[in-house]
Amino acid sequence: MARPLTGELSASRLANLAAPAIAEAFIDHQDGFAEITRRARGRFERRDWHGAVADAAARLDLYGRVIDRIERGVRDALGARVADGLLWAAIKAVYSGLIAGRDDWELAETFFNSVTRRVFATVGVDPNIEFVASDFDGPPVRPEGGVVRTYRAHAAGTRGATDLVEAILRDGWFDAPFENARRDAWLVAERLATRLRDAGAGPAERAEIVRAPFFRRKGAYLVGRIVAGQTIVPLVLALLNTERGIVVDAVLLEEDDLSVLFSFTRSHFHVDVGPPHQLVRFLHRLMPNKRIAELYIAVGYHKHGKTELYRDLLRHLRESDDRFELAPGTPGMVMAVFTMPGYDVVFKIIRDRFPAIKPVTRQGIQKNYRLVFRHDRAGRLVEAQEFEHLKFDRRRFADDLLLELGRHAAQTVDVGDEDVVVHHAYVERRVVPLDVYVRTAPEESVRAIVADFGQAIKDLAATGIFPGELLPKNFGVTRHGRIVCYDYDELSLLTDFTFRRMPVATSPDEEYADEAWFGVGPRDVFPEEIPSFIGLPRGLRAVLDEQHADLYDVRFWTGMQERVRGEEIVDIFPYRASLRLPSRPGGAGG
Repeated sequence: MARPLTGELSASRLANLAAPAIAEAFIDHQDGFAEITRRARGRFERRDWHGAVADAAARLDLYGRVIDRIERGVRDALGARVADGLLWAAIKAVYSGLIAGRDDWELAETFFNSVTRRVFATVGVDPNIEFVASDFDGPPVRPEGGVVRTYRAHAAGTRGATDLVEAILRDGWFDAPFENARRDAWLVAERLATRLRDAGAGPAERAEIVRAPFFRRKGAYLVGRIVAGQTIVPLVLALLNTERGIVVDAVLLEEDDLSVLFSFTRSHFHVDVGPPHQLVRFLHRLMPNKRIAELYIAVGYHKHGKTELYRDLLRHLRESDDRFELAPGTPGMVMAVFTMPGYDVVFKIIRDRFPAIKPVTRQGIQKNYRLVFRHDRAGRLVEAQEFEHLKFDRRRFADDLLLELGRHAAQTVDVGDEDVVVHHAYVERRVVPLDVYVRTAPEESVRAIVADFGQAIKDLAATGIFPGELLPKNFGVTRHGRIVCYDYDELSLLTDFTFRRMPVATSPDEEYADEAWFGVGPRDVFPEEIPSFIGLPRGLRAVLDEQHADLYDVRFWTGMQERVRGEEIVDIFPYRASLRLPSRPGGAGG
C-alpha cells in the first residue's frame, strides 16, 4: 500500500485507500499470471521442457506470494483497526465498485476473500466482509471475438474434412513448423469421419476451436468441437513438438477422453485466452459432467475453483436432505474421512493421534499435501482443496460420524448442540477405494483395474513420487476406470528412499529367525517383498505379476531414481494409446 493509514482517518477514508490497494494487488497477480502463462508457447516451440516445468511451479506459487504481500500491507496500514468488521464491510463495498467493470470480476472477488480470510479466522462465512455469492450475474465486459475461432468446411467427404483440419493446423498457432500437416490432417479426418458416421451424422460443417492452445508438460492441445447438423462432437488435437517438427499425436473425440485430459488428477493447463469466464463455460458445454470448479482449477485458477466448489456445496445442502456419513472403505489410521451419498467429494480430517506404527506428524502430512499440490500429478494423484473453519448444521451429520469425530478429531472439529465446525479439512473428489472395487466389481473389470494399478505405481515413480504403502486401500478407481492415489500419509520423493535387494541368509539361524537379522533403515524398500505386502488376492496378484513384474526388481527403482536425478521428464500420455495416430514418435505430452 502506498502509505501508512492512521487511526485518525474515517472509516470511509480508510476504505477508499485500502480497497484500491487490494485491487492493485489483484491486478499485479493477474499480470504475473498472464506473463507466466504466455511463456508456455515459446517453451513448446523451443522444446524447453524444463522451463515449462519451472513455469508451472512458479505460477502455482504466485498467488500465495501476492496475498502475503497485500496482507502485510493491510495489517501495517490499518493497525489496530485491521479486524474492524464494519470497516471491512466498507472496504468490500468500495472494492466491489472498483471491479464492477472487469471481465475477471469473479477472480477479483475470490482474491478479496483470500485477503479477508487471512485477516479474520471466520467460522463459516460472513457476507458482510466476503463475497459469499457473487455481486454480479455475468461478465460486465465480453472479449471481442469470443473465445473460439471458427473454421468452415467447403466440401463434403474426407477431402473436405482434411481441408478443414489442415486449415486449423496451419492457422498460426506456433512459430515452429509442422512435420507434415497435410498427412496429419488426413489421419485426423479419417477418425473424424468414422466418429460422425457412428453417430449417424452427416459430414462436418464447421469447427470451433479455442483461440489459444492449451499447454502442459511436453504437450500442446487444440481444444474445441465439430458441428455436423444437429450433432456436436468434441475435438481435441494433441500435439507434440519432435525433432522433425510438430505432429498431431492423438485425436480425442469423446467427452470421456476430454474429461480424463482435464482430470482433477493432472497438473493445470497454461492457456492464454485472458479472463476465464467464457472459456470455462465453453469447456463445460464440451464436458457437462464436470463441475465448473474443476474447470477453473484445470486452467490454473485453483483459488477460484475452490470458491466455486464451496458455492456448489452450499447449493447441494440447500437443495437436498443428504447427510454427512463415514466414507466407505477401510478406515484410515491417520485421516477420518466422511462424505454425502449424493455428492461426489470426500472431506478428510487429520486425526488427533496416530498409531505408533505410523511414523508421521500433522505437520508432515500437511507438507505432503503441499508437495502433491506443487508436483506433477501425472493423472495419478488426486488434487485436494484445503478449507478452514467450515460450519455445518449438526443435523446433517450421521450419529456414528459425530461419534467418530468427537473421539478422534476433537482438536480439529467442534461438535456443538446446533452446529459442527470443521477447522481444517482437505476436500477431494470421491473415488471408489480399490479394496472395495476388487470385492464388488465384475472380474474382467477388476483384472483391468489391477493392471492399471501397476501402471499407476510406475507413472508416479516416473514423476519422482513413491506412495509409501502400496496397499489397495490407499488407491481408488475413478469413474473413467483409472487408478489414482489419494493417501498421502507416507508419500515422499522417490529419491528419498533406498531400494535394496533382500540379503541372502548365510545360515539356518538367519533364515528362520523371528526377526530380521540385517539392518533396515526407515526409508529402506525391498521391491521383491512387494508381492507379499501389496494385499491383493492371489488370482489378482497374478495379473500384476504378468504385466508389471519389473516392480519387484530393484533395478526398476534404482533406474527410475537415476532418471529423476538426471531431471529427465519421462513421457506420460494423458490419453489412451488407441487414440494415438499411426506411426507416431515415442516422445509424449502431459
